[in-house]
Amino acid sequence: MWSTACPDWEKRIVKAQTLIPFAPLFHENAVEALEVFDNLKMVDAANSPLFGDICREWTREFVAQIFGSYENETGIRHITEYFMLISKKNGKSTTAAGIMLTALILNWRMEAEFLILSPTKEIADNSFKPAAAMIRADEELSDLFMVQDHLRQITHRVTGATLKVVAADSNTVSGKKAVGVLVDELWLFGKDAKADAMLMEATGGIASRPEGFIIYLTTQSDDPPAGVFKTKLEYARNVRDGLVDDPQFLPVIYEFPKAMIKAKAYLKPENFYVTNPNLTREGSNDGSVNVHYIERLHRQAMEEGEEKQRIFFAKHLNVEIGLNLRADRWAGTEFWEAAAELPQVSIDYLIEHCEVITAGIDGGGLDDLLGMAAVGRTKEPQWVTIPEYNDEETGELMPEQRVYIRRWVAWMHAWAHKIVLKRRMDIASLLRDYAKTGHVTICQYAGQDTEQIGKLVAKLDRSGLLYQVGFDPACLGGLLDAIILENVDPEKLVKVNQGYKLAGSIRTTERKLFERVLIHDGNAMSNWVVGNAKVVQRGNGTYVTKQVSGTAKIDPLIALFNAVALMELNPDAQCATDDIASQMVIAG
Repeated sequence: MWSTACPDWEKRIVKAQTLIPFAPLFHENAVEALEVFDNLKMVDAANSPLFGDICREWTREFVAQIFGSYENETGIRHITEYFMLISKKNGKSTTAAGIMLTALILNWRMEAEFLILSPTKEIADNSFKPAAAMIRADEELSDLFMVQDHLRQITHRVTGATLKVVAADSNTVSGKKAVGVLVDELWLFGKDAKADAMLMEATGGIASRPEGFIIYLTTQSDDPPAGVFKTKLEYARNVRDGLVDDPQFLPVIYEFPKAMIKAKAYLKPENFYVTNPNLTREGSNDGSVNVHYIERLHRQAMEEGEEKQRIFFAKHLNVEIGLNLRADRWAGTEFWEAAAELPQVSIDYLIEHCEVITAGIDGGGLDDLLGMAAVGRTKEPQWVTIPEYNDEETGELMPEQRVYIRRWVAWMHAWAHKIVLKRRMDIASLLRDYAKTGHVTICQYAGQDTEQIGKLVAKLDRSGLLYQVGFDPACLGGLLDAIILENVDPEKLVKVNQGYKLAGSIRTTERKLFERVLIHDGNAMSNWVVGNAKVVQRGNGTYVTKQVSGTAKIDPLIALFNAVALMELNPDAQCATDDIASQMVIAG
């Protein structure tokens, strides 16, 4: 049995070697397909060269695998799903057109359907127009196929088989029984909350066609991966790394190794080749990414600011977007990921490991999130290394220090009513993803959010560790009732002033993150809300607010600031402590 895993991919990709670790299963079929593919004309390239004359070996290897997995004797395709993540401008759409036209030429099934699904009409045209041009540039193919531009459809005159390029939605793919489906720019489908169901509808015909296949071609997302794209990308990585054994799924992922990401080696132009296998050198015409063009885009991005840089790194270098590192970002964002030292944090974890706990709550509109956070101060102190830094007042470089201190452990959760998924379609996929990991609750009935928060606060209170719960004075409402209903002492429910009056707690949070005192588990939901936060200066006041009104949510982060506002009061431990260990000690 073959394996589609490529555990040594990091070494291979740096050496510009193949990411496919085995030869095609059925060599003769791979050769036959390449003979067809290689003789198609790339009309939009200079002098309309043949694919076989211009395509680099990585493209031809991918094509060979698709068609070389089909067994003539049984009529079964042994690898049915293919996933390729490739940087922008590496000929993805043109290659897609060539692959699907090759499939249409080699197909034996009468009235077979082949589909290229694109998220928009413009992207659909990027695949259909090259395919149509390949046919019109070849006299034999022109006789064999009928091109219908208004339908974006190509029909085989003998078999009646069709290749149709569609801007996908549930109406265009409903009832399709395609033999082969190519999904172009999967990252954009990830932003559509309905995409998962739509793709299942489009690819359902494969189940009754043993020769069927699905190909996913995509660049990286310019936002944190979400929805069906995130799910498929994570699965592809797991198969590639050998964590999941699925010999029917072949991943080919052009991305930087983790060590290069950590070292920010992607910033160096000499490493751009890693995710751009079609990088064209001066004087050559064998690729589609001009090295001077991409280096110029890089220089422009570095001059035009962090937003442009993020887009450049995501689209041209396949660097996955994590925290939103904008120029106006909240200062704590820079230290957030480094503070993710714990594998998982829960309310039970805080109760087990902490001597006192504070909580905060914020948000709660029907089309908004309701966020809750808790901060626990650990029972046992630890040695913590504070990195060197420049003093804000004097500019003096302060040396690295070691501090013996009890740490603060943060936990965050969010609740969303179903109406949010309808009104905020652009974040619906993200919220569903976070619900699957247990960090967001999609409320099934009115009042579920306040009811659950009441029970969580009561659990903290019964543990004997709860100091106080901090609220935004404007959003008490039913929350107060729900918590008191659980027999929590009302005196533990306190108002925390918001706006510029919260600035001190925001700065404390930043400082504790920088000092490695405030730690958390780095879950995707918390990373998202932290990345959404931006700083706004109004007069002498500093505010943390949303990046984009209505779409980016920060309620759990504001809840964290509320919890920090109470913890910075240095509440007494709610259990016995060691007097000596409770003192901070500075070492050298």
